[in-house]
Amino acid sequence: MAIKKIVVMLLLVFQFAPVFSEVKGGVSLVVLGVAQDAGYPQLNCYKPHCQAGWDDVKNRKYATSLGVVDHEANQKFLFEATPDIREQMYHLHKQASDDRFKLGGVFLTHGHMGHYTGLMHMGREAAGTKNVPVYVMPRFKQYLKNNGPWSQLVSLNNIKLMDLQHQQAVKLSKHLSVTPFTVPHRDEFTETVGYHIKGPNKTAMFIPDIDKWQKWDKDIIEEIKKVDYALLDATFFANNEIPNRDMSEIPHPFVTESMILFKDLPAEEKNKIIFIHFNHTNPLINLSSLAASEVFHNGYSTAFRGMKLDL
Repeated sequence: MAIKKIVVMLLLVFQFAPVFSEVKGGVSLVVLGVAQDAGYPQLNCYKPHCQAGWDDVKNRKYATSLGVVDHEANQKFLFEATPDIREQMYHLHKQASDDRFKLGGVFLTHGHMGHYTGLMHMGREAAGTKNVPVYVMPRFKQYLKNNGPWSQLVSLNNIKLMDLQHQQAVKLSKHLSVTPFTVPHRDEFTETVGYHIKGPNKTAMFIPDIDKWQKWDKDIIEEIKKVDYALLDATFFANNEIPNRDMSEIPHPFVTESMILFKDLPAEEKNKIIFIHFNHTNPLINLSSLAASEVFHNGYSTAFRGMKLDL
């Protein structure tokens, strides 16, 4: 078993090394976190699948977030303000120093805890930032303006809310644009969007949360064909992953379902797919797991913190 795990890790390293080597210019995307909203390990979880995270800090995983660095414009952008924003902004700083790269904005997908609550660190009690652009859809804008403590960030000008509209591109520089698009999800407080992130050479699609691919008014297979990288919701690996809980109340595309749906794609299309946003119960949280090996051997990838994509 130990030998098999080593082989899997070597295959993963070999798989990513040619594509995700450090980018010196242009636009680059870096993965800052891969876990579901609550990170890994989760509160009150002391079962074997969580224990590795408690026993060794190196095994802990941050909530899903991306950084995008525009090397020519000397700007960087954050996708999702997670509860792990302190560590993630430091990691982004190590990739693109604050001395050179200005934080040009934060793009949020929706109002669930792992995707926006890190904004609190921009407030009076913490960093006390000044007019950080935060890009949000209309309902999300009203939610932040009208509900504390987020409303204080707005009134004290710690953040500046920037309007997004479905399928309307935001041009951030000569080489970088971002386009939001709505997806079906549990929209208790806000809309939910994914993003197309377009650099000078390539485009990434980022959908960390969606209910089921079949509920979307778009054909996910056709959408994958339009981009170079597809970072897709992989919250749960399979049904019945959470005992004693009705998983229909927290719908996501199971990875097993996605792999069946994508099975007839040619290899070059499968190679675009990078699974991300893993619940603490999802074996893909561990790159050396048999589940990760299965995903790899079926032609797909799993995201990891520090993964770099050249856009």
